[in-house]
Amino acid sequence: MKNNLLLYLAIPALGMLFACEKNRPSDLTAHTLVPLPREVVADGELFTITKRTRIVFSDSSLEKHAASMAEIVAEVSDLELKEAPSRKNIKNNRIRLMIEPGTHGNEAYSIHIRKKNMTIAAAHPEGIFRGIVTLSQLLRTGEENMVVENKSIMVPTGQINDWPEYTYRGTMLDVSRHFFGPETVKRYMDLLVLYKINHLHLHLSDDQGWRIEIKSWPKLTETGGSTQVGGGPGGFYTQEEYRDLVTYAAERYITIVPEIDMPGHTNAALASYAELNCDGKATALYTGTRVGFSTLCTDKEITYQFVDDVVREICAMTPGPYFHVGGDESHVTALPDYIYFINRVRDIVHTYGKKMIGWDEVSHADLTQGDIAQYWASAQNARRAVDKGAGIIVSPAKYCYLDMKYDSTSSLGLNWAGYIEVDDAYNWSPTSLVDGIGKEQILGVESPLWSETIETFDDITYLAFPRLIGHAEIGWSDPASRSWEDFRERLKSHGALLDAMGVKYYRSPRVW
Repeated sequence: MKNNLLLYLAIPALGMLFACEKNRPSDLTAHTLVPLPREVVADGELFTITKRTRIVFSDSSLEKHAASMAEIVAEVSDLELKEAPSRKNIKNNRIRLMIEPGTHGNEAYSIHIRKKNMTIAAAHPEGIFRGIVTLSQLLRTGEENMVVENKSIMVPTGQINDWPEYTYRGTMLDVSRHFFGPETVKRYMDLLVLYKINHLHLHLSDDQGWRIEIKSWPKLTETGGSTQVGGGPGGFYTQEEYRDLVTYAAERYITIVPEIDMPGHTNAALASYAELNCDGKATALYTGTRVGFSTLCTDKEITYQFVDDVVREICAMTPGPYFHVGGDESHVTALPDYIYFINRVRDIVHTYGKKMIGWDEVSHADLTQGDIAQYWASAQNARRAVDKGAGIIVSPAKYCYLDMKYDSTSSLGLNWAGYIEVDDAYNWSPTSLVDGIGKEQILGVESPLWSETIETFDDITYLAFPRLIGHAEIGWSDPASRSWEDFRERLKSHGALLDAMGVKYYRSPRVW
């Protein structure tokens, strides 16, 4: 098995996308790249990758990226390129990975393609990684971009300069209502990499299931993790499995954002430990889909010991800067009790060195600078959060909720927020949603996928793709350069790419 950090960017089936006899490409701007890069300049020449081409790297931190680049080339063309540190005297016929100063953050990169050389440069290895993702798309999507002849690859020359619009570009996967095991989550991450998505928010607890082992409260998984929507067997991640997911994500420059939803959406915990209930009696396990009926007992000190233990154990396994506390749809918690609870939980999260994220209802609490509200439903809540100094993650349900049906004929999904076709998911702007909330208040964009109706990897990808590709472009690309007509044409090539990878997706009649 290949040890490739870009696993889905290097598979044999992709070589079938290219015929051996074509007009040779000459225009780098005739690309089908997604997300759309910031700047693409073509100069009408060709760089030819042959068996003599070498991949050189300027820093030892780039060695694994050089190996990934070599594997991508090999799978597209059968060329087996050798890698070498850049101190080797190789000046021509090379692909160079180079660290150099930059001004647009860790993810910014440039690709310079000349007749005799190609260079991917960035200020940080993460930028090199993003550049390799772009180059892999250039090699594999769109017949106008490259041609394979006699075990050589011809690439149009020019320059790409690129950096993201938002630092946070994420998707949420609900593993609570239906449980998805570690290998499924990894396969999903492999697809996220392809579109420069850099945060995976895991919804780890809800009424139907508790999905992360907490050693100080073992019945959370023994009891609370034992079922799911519809009464299936449920499941959970051991701490070792969770750490492995965090490591897998970090190797791909994806930050895991753990969520423990509270004080509502907590029936799995309430069924596991009677003392978390105000009446001291454990609830029954729940396998339906109703919301808003559960709450932790906010005036018991044992509740805050429970929260502290859970946050402490998860934060110890999660190097990323965020901890998501949920806070949504807590309909049976009185507002003063809710505010008191969120304030205390926020302090606990801060104690363990994390920034608190909560759904937009948390704006009722005493938020401070550094706290983050995730706008999903209420513009009033979002404005209140900003007025208190909090940042915003934008996830409006009517555009971003991947669990919504495409139309009335969709076999999966819900429709309470409306139908979301592929163009609906693309044709909106984060800065035009709420008066008074502009780019300076927005951390980024996230696409939640709730799992009431989905049970398999194919179910995940059918609802996520291709809408998530559009959201990725909203999060990355210059908004002034985006248009549905242009995106639709580029998306057609990515349908062929998804087909080659065996990914089930929705073939929208508005695109294909």
